[in-house]
Amino acid sequence: MGFWAALDEVYGGTCQQRCWMHKMANVMNCMPKSMQPKVKSALHEIWQAPTKEAANKAFNLFEDMFEDKYPKAVNNLRDDREELMAFYDFPALHWQSIRTTNPIESTFATIRHRTKRAKGCLTDKGMLHMMFKLAECAQKNWRRLRGFDFLAKVITGVRFVDGVEATDKPKRKAA
Repeated sequence: MGFWAALDEVYGGTCQQRCWMHKMANVMNCMPKSMQPKVKSALHEIWQAPTKEAANKAFNLFEDMFEDKYPKAVNNLRDDREELMAFYDFPALHWQSIRTTNPIESTFATIRHRTKRAKGCLTDKGMLHMMFKLAECAQKNWRRLRGFDFLAKVITGVRFVDGVEATDKPKRKAA
């Protein structure tokens, strides 16, 4: 949570996206095993919806289906609703990369695994060098960001709605 507070302080206008994989795991932990396949399917309906409106409908349906019996699970999901839906305000080609932190975490898991084993065997400088080399090797398997050409638009503040660049021009009425 300290990261989000620091981000708000330094970059106040930054949009926050929560990781759907971690949120799904947290929600599923609040459910009995027998319900988990149904819950997982309902959660997929939310984050795989083609539009924010459809995702909100699926979210509301999830609440209606499970709130009476599993309020803890629904509240867990509801607490981060806005942050879970933030990806809809970015180019659709970026959605795959920003909905989850798993690719980032798997890279750091490799580094963490190696550095724990080498603890005490290296100097600080040697440890940093090893971490750099592990990350450098790992990057060969990384997927490139899809829609790289949209990145400049995102940085300059171009608005996207449901993954498509928004045009703020009013529609002309037929005479």
